[in-house]
Amino acid sequence: CGVSPRVGILFLSLLGFLPLVIPTCPVPCKCATNIIDCTSKGLTVAKLPVAFRPSAEIIHLGYNKLTSIPNGLFDNLKSLQVVYLQGNPWECNCDILYLRSWLQWQQNRTLYRDVRCTSPAHLQDRIIAYLTEDEIISTCQYWYCSLALLSQLCLFILLFLQGILVIFIIVYLQKFRRMTAEAQSTTQDLYQVVETRGSF
Repeated sequence: CGVSPRVGILFLSLLGFLPLVIPTCPVPCKCATNIIDCTSKGLTVAKLPVAFRPSAEIIHLGYNKLTSIPNGLFDNLKSLQVVYLQGNPWECNCDILYLRSWLQWQQNRTLYRDVRCTSPAHLQDRIIAYLTEDEIISTCQYWYCSLALLSQLCLFILLFLQGILVIFIIVYLQKFRRMTAEAQSTTQDLYQVVETRGSF
């Protein structure tokens, strides 16, 4: 019915059934004891496992296509010690706020020195754990401003096209009226000719 898998997992976790629905090893990862290895699996944000088993201590997510981490993905992993995140094209916009916050809570941030921004250009190669909130929010605001500008431009183009359409309709109606008037005049002339000939 359109309910996302993450919402379903959250609902089931509230009911206490989370351990029953999390697979022993999420596809397409490899697992051994408390290690989950998802290195170089071509994972995007959409293809990430919706959850990891609570006993996980080490998670490898390096060298994929991740641009951000979904909100709350690591929050319930009480045994988690480290997540390897290097080699991903991180986009340091609004979506990176959760990952930045999670990294800042880690005791040893030096483990995450390779987790760096790929874009936008002015934040490229910056360590995500050391970004300030203002730097990220300014990027979000820039994105919203760009969206607003694009919306205004689309609205202007739409109004321009509507204006052209109205002008075309007016011109067409005027032409139609002239043609109607000419047709009525011609009809009247024909009636007069017929009446004139009939009188003879």
